Amino acid sequence: MIYTKVVEQDINNIIVDTKLNECIEDLKNTTILITGASGMIGSYLCLTFMKLNEIFDANIRIIASVRNKNKLNNLIADNDNVEVLVHDVINSFIVDGNIDYIIHAASPASPKIMANYPVETNLANTLGTYNTLKLAETKKSKGYMFISSREIYGEPNNGQPIFTEDGELGQVNPLIPRNGYAEGKKAAENLCAGYKEEYGLNTKIVRLAHTYGPGMSIYDGRVQADFLKNIMNNENIVLKSDGSSIRTYTYISDAITAMLLVLFKSNDLVYNIADESSVTSIKELAETLVSIDSSKDLKVVFDIPEDGLKGTSGFKTGILSTDKIRNELGWLPRYSIKDGFSRTIEHLQDELKSEKEIAK
Repeated sequence: MIYTKVVEQDINNIIVDTKLNECIEDLKNTTILITGASGMIGSYLCLTFMKLNEIFDANIRIIASVRNKNKLNNLIADNDNVEVLVHDVINSFIVDGNIDYIIHAASPASPKIMANYPVETNLANTLGTYNTLKLAETKKSKGYMFISSREIYGEPNNGQPIFTEDGELGQVNPLIPRNGYAEGKKAAENLCAGYKEEYGLNTKIVRLAHTYGPGMSIYDGRVQADFLKNIMNNENIVLKSDGSSIRTYTYISDAITAMLLVLFKSNDLVYNIADESSVTSIKELAETLVSIDSSKDLKVVFDIPEDGLKGTSGFKTGILSTDKIRNELGWLPRYSIKDGFSRTIEHLQDELKSEKEIAK
């Protein structure tokens, strides 16, 4: 991910919206370990803490844990306050010095990987969470946050429209290999609850709905990625279903703001993160994207395979309630679904221009 104007604005907005300046004295000289640091969420977290160091001279030591160093943003890798740790989270950690906070964001998010590598997907969440929790307990960390998912709720029972943190869960079939993602997340949440109960560890869980923005791959197989790839290639958006499945889409900077509020300012264990104002069907999302630049004259067309799509989530309904995070922490997303995807397209266009200039 290239550090574009959009990303810079996002990082500044995160700091304003989280009001981290109010607790900056508590963050100064701390160490924060972020797994999955080369991913969209991990990159934004690293960039945010780097910005806090720049603005407030906070001297936050950032440990960026990645499996492949070459995928890490150069701006992050070359920063003086960042230590790059090349490590697979399914293995035990050996890290020198104190670790005050751990954010476990390492997990496959691509439906293609979930479908083709269900074991590895499960282990990144189960073993990865165990190893990071064990490290947090050993280091007597002040806080630990696990990045969970809307998928732990499963398919709603009897058309249940809303999922709340302490409400009824839906159905997830553990014998479907692709559900290793959802089942791994559920097991990881149980470990977080267990470490809180047994060891007194200050664990936090955030359950994210679909999150998008700069840093996401347009080749990962998710519908929003496929749609953005179509837009970037000036192609019509091709729907492989009737587009009736309902989703919420949260822009990355809004999601990061919510995560940091939970990590540093919340009192409870688990919080949903979703932009409820962006509830939309897949068909409506496609129509929104083709409307962003009307000069391209793109359309939404249908090409539905008879045998369905391998690896896609079967969940058609079930929206996350965000009453808890709004009421307790005052979180409000900045960007509508159209504004957020407009920003994402602007970032992708600037990124493409930069890559072409570098290639000259």
